[in-house]
Amino acid sequence: MWEGEKGPRVCSDHRGAEEVAKHLGISHTLLDLREQFASMVVRPFAQDYLHGRTPNPCVACNRDFKLGTLLRWAEEQGAAGVATGHYARVSRDPATGHAALRRGVDAGKDQSYFLFAMLQAQLSRTLFPLGEMHKNAVREKARQMNLPAAERPESQDICFGDYKALVARYAATSELTGGDVVDRSGKVLGHHGGVHTVTVGQRRGLGISGAEPLYVLDIDEASKRVTVGGKCDLNCQGLMARSVNWIEAPGDAEIAAEVQIRYRAPAVPCVIRPLAEDFCEVRFDHPLPAVTPGQAAVFYRGEQVLGGGWIERAIR
Repeated sequence: MWEGEKGPRVCSDHRGAEEVAKHLGISHTLLDLREQFASMVVRPFAQDYLHGRTPNPCVACNRDFKLGTLLRWAEEQGAAGVATGHYARVSRDPATGHAALRRGVDAGKDQSYFLFAMLQAQLSRTLFPLGEMHKNAVREKARQMNLPAAERPESQDICFGDYKALVARYAATSELTGGDVVDRSGKVLGHHGGVHTVTVGQRRGLGISGAEPLYVLDIDEASKRVTVGGKCDLNCQGLMARSVNWIEAPGDAEIAAEVQIRYRAPAVPCVIRPLAEDFCEVRFDHPLPAVTPGQAAVFYRGEQVLGGGWIERAIR
């Protein structure tokens, strides 16, 4: 999908799969999807940054490629489904066939956050063998099998590498111009090098100083104005989410659940109010800092993923 410079440090590296297949004596097929991946994942990722959002490309990659294109190809080969190395679990109702998505047993490696956009047709044909295991047990199993990947370093960050350079490569010159950095009253404090270089919650690298540490509160795409304020100003009461996908149908009523607004953040209690056209309003039980447009808001009830969507804006 992407021929980056990080080699085995990214999850899309195909060489590791080839080594393991050779070691096990099983066939290995390579599908070249780089052109489609660039069009469907990389370009939208770059455009989001240019529009003042902070995107998460892994969700689209999982939905459209790892469990989209791969699943369709597998079915064409006569396979019943696919198995991937995600740390997540799928349970199925034997009576209805309905598939539920749950967190992986290893809380430190759980990847269910990246899978909220999956459809029933995908979940019902997907296996996550590592979901019931802890990472140290997986490595030990790999050592016992003498797999080449047993001691391989873990994948790090996105496969694109330097995202700022990538965004610049996909942008028109006019899209890379900077703008003012202002405080909440509108006073100009400095100048930034482009909205793609800043993100909500950012503190360092702004080139400004104040009596207290200053954080990015808001990014206005049209004016290219970046508003900063104190740490307490980051707190939000909730968020609006768009393109919401429900794995568990919510109906029209408000839902008491938990929401996770970034991969490493804890899920916090909230009330979700479904709205028309795949939108919903989420109100936190307690204020949360740095709600970031473009990131995923994923809804849980305990270990179970109810669904999720993309943060459109914060509610302050």
